[in-house]
Amino acid sequence: MSGQLFRTKSIDLLLAQSESPEHRLRKSLGPWSLTALGIGAIVGAGIFVLTGTAAAGEAVHVHSLLKAPLLDVILHGGSALGVGGRPGAGPAIALSFLMVAAVCGLAGLCYAELASMIPIAGSAYTYTYATLGEIVAWIIGWDLILEYAVSNMAVAVGYSAYVDSLFQSFGIRLPQKFSEPMIEGGRWSGAYFNVPGFLIVMILTVLLVIGIRESAGANTLMVAVKIIAILVFVAAAAPRVNPTNWKPFMPNGWQGVLTGGAIVFFTYIGFDSVSTAAEECANPQRDVPIGIIASLVVCAVLYIAVAVVLTGIQKWPSLRNAAPVAHALHAIGLVRIERWVTIGALMGMTSSLLVYQLGQARIWFAMSRDGLLPRPFSRVHRRFRTPHISTWTAGLFVALPAGVFDIGTLADLSNIGTLFAFILVALGVLVLRRQQPERRRSFRVPASPFVPILSVGCCLVLMASLPVETWLRFFVWLVIGLAIYFGYSRHRSEFCAPQQAGENGRLPL
Repeated sequence: MSGQLFRTKSIDLLLAQSESPEHRLRKSLGPWSLTALGIGAIVGAGIFVLTGTAAAGEAVHVHSLLKAPLLDVILHGGSALGVGGRPGAGPAIALSFLMVAAVCGLAGLCYAELASMIPIAGSAYTYTYATLGEIVAWIIGWDLILEYAVSNMAVAVGYSAYVDSLFQSFGIRLPQKFSEPMIEGGRWSGAYFNVPGFLIVMILTVLLVIGIRESAGANTLMVAVKIIAILVFVAAAAPRVNPTNWKPFMPNGWQGVLTGGAIVFFTYIGFDSVSTAAEECANPQRDVPIGIIASLVVCAVLYIAVAVVLTGIQKWPSLRNAAPVAHALHAIGLVRIERWVTIGALMGMTSSLLVYQLGQARIWFAMSRDGLLPRPFSRVHRRFRTPHISTWTAGLFVALPAGVFDIGTLADLSNIGTLFAFILVALGVLVLRRQQPERRRSFRVPASPFVPILSVGCCLVLMASLPVETWLRFFVWLVIGLAIYFGYSRHRSEFCAPQQAGENGRLPL
């Protein structure tokens, strides 16, 4: 069994399996489509929702070490009980965005190298299967399911808040019982179900089943709308900036900046969804690195611009709400602009939901094709050439919890899962450089091994800035995943039967 756990899957085998008729996906994406997918995923709930949360911080009703950042508990022990939540970054949220952009840039370079070598659906799951072994691949695949699902649950919650804001601008108020989460801050809210969040996920699921080309085209249109909305917000609100709102710039010091960075890290994670679509790309060796890096650069500029203006027009403590941009515009009297920005926010969240659902379905598809999940998840629709069963499953897996939980709990779980994935991708680069130095790389991480090692270190610091309870939930999720692996997946893996394995633990082609 120990031999099976750490067997790696040949890159050549991965490439060959992706071309088999029963699993072959339609290859119709180019560099512009991939960049738009990246921007579509990155610019969503984060810029319109979590910017305010990270700037203002989060308060809790019960003082507990579980609510304190792990790093604070390690450094201060029991005195961390007085935290009572997470300190906000204040106006320095712009610095948090810049810091996180740099960290994601390091991870993005590692993703780009592996994606150019292994242009297969599955992203970090597939990369770790080829570098670190089956058990590590299962852990990261299970982790990615958490990342994409929980990310979209959080975006769907923010989507519902902005739908309500848009209707209010026309004098209509949605029933709170059917437009808010059932559980907020771990307590019953009095609402029955978040209907708008549920419906948008299921509508996009239908679109994704119909086809990747249609989904990518719809995403590109939505990306254009939301970029225009962001530019309108910046141009209209910039003259109303009051510099006194930026003082003090770092009200909670570097702890606030780091904690703010851990919160807004959620906003950048969409770039790795570009790599999940590599198998549907016409020229992945060239186009995937372009899509990853270009989307990160564009989004970093947009995020910092919005953060500077938002904290300039409103005092940072007032930004703790589910629709901070819309509320800030309303507070300074820009009601017409508020309406258009709200429409742009909705387009942004919709495109983000679309890309994350695409990524999650591809993870289910890739793990099923390797035998680690039930085989029906890797079936491809005869007409649409999309993994329809995985797509429907991913849709329900997101839509139902999105009607129940609040955004803060969901964003934290997504952050820690993503940071863990980034660490394994960086380690994968180091392993392949050592084990297969002769393999052709269309893109190479510069200054290796320094950049991958730095990426691992930065991700660990951000993980330590998340609350203790988030770590506990993460470990519970991993324990559940390991139970499924040893109880089901290990026995159905391609590596389970020893006679199927070739030399060096790799399956023959």
